[in-house]
Amino acid sequence: MPELPEVETVRRGLVPVLQGHRILRAQVNRPDLRWPLPPHMAERLTGATVTALRRRSKYILADLSTGETLLIHLGMSGRLLISGAMPGRFHRDHPLPEKHDHVVLDIEGGVRVTFNDARRFGMMDLMPTSRVEAHRLLAGLGPEPLGNGLSESGLIQRLSGRATPVKSALLDQRNIAGLGNIYVCEVLHRAHIAPTRPCRDLTGAEIARLVPLIRQVLTEAIEAGGSSLRDFRRTDGELGYFQHSFRVYDREGQPCPTPGCPGTIARIVQSGRSSFHCPVCQT
Repeated sequence: MPELPEVETVRRGLVPVLQGHRILRAQVNRPDLRWPLPPHMAERLTGATVTALRRRSKYILADLSTGETLLIHLGMSGRLLISGAMPGRFHRDHPLPEKHDHVVLDIEGGVRVTFNDARRFGMMDLMPTSRVEAHRLLAGLGPEPLGNGLSESGLIQRLSGRATPVKSALLDQRNIAGLGNIYVCEVLHRAHIAPTRPCRDLTGAEIARLVPLIRQVLTEAIEAGGSSLRDFRRTDGELGYFQHSFRVYDREGQPCPTPGCPGTIARIVQSGRSSFHCPVCQT
């Protein structure tokens, strides 16, 4: 499932063709994705101008001139693909309609944005912009890891004294919004902290050290266009490249990349998810 860097990569790809542009026609090809689509969605989108394109955690939010906001989650296999005359770039012909093209937006200037989702675990919703933060999927989210809301003192307060393994705590969206399995594994390796360590066993200094490392890993991943393992594609259909920079994720049995460490990357399962780590330098 796309994590923060992949969603931010998609958002940035959409900004030139959506932000400040009008939706000439919206086509909705089915009544539901993971959940039912909002009523009269095509009519509510048609004619609206996208005034801002934001991200919250793993969600894309398109603020509309109608006073509503379109909330988008890519799910496991969702893609937002651009075709037509992209500003400052070559012309990309509109592809033939595909079976899983569930929502199609024709934008002024000849651009088309298509939401394709083979597994239909993605979602879309419309709500008043003034009440976005109260939406059931956004209301309980923690601070954005790349924003001022995440601080060393705040993370210490959230994690200290808890029996929860540190990896599980970092994956909890109530503590930090947008982190997923891949990037938590990478952060903990750089911090030399075992994913199984209970938060209560971490010192304040160890917890504080996680904050700049989280920002570092996410920033590097965004610069690389995210990670493409299975379904993720950027808006131009190309792959992300951060998977080539993984230190531990999906590298079971390979040498630890920490200089001077003789360890080998191991895989364990925590709460049904794979955790990749070095048993030697992560303690």
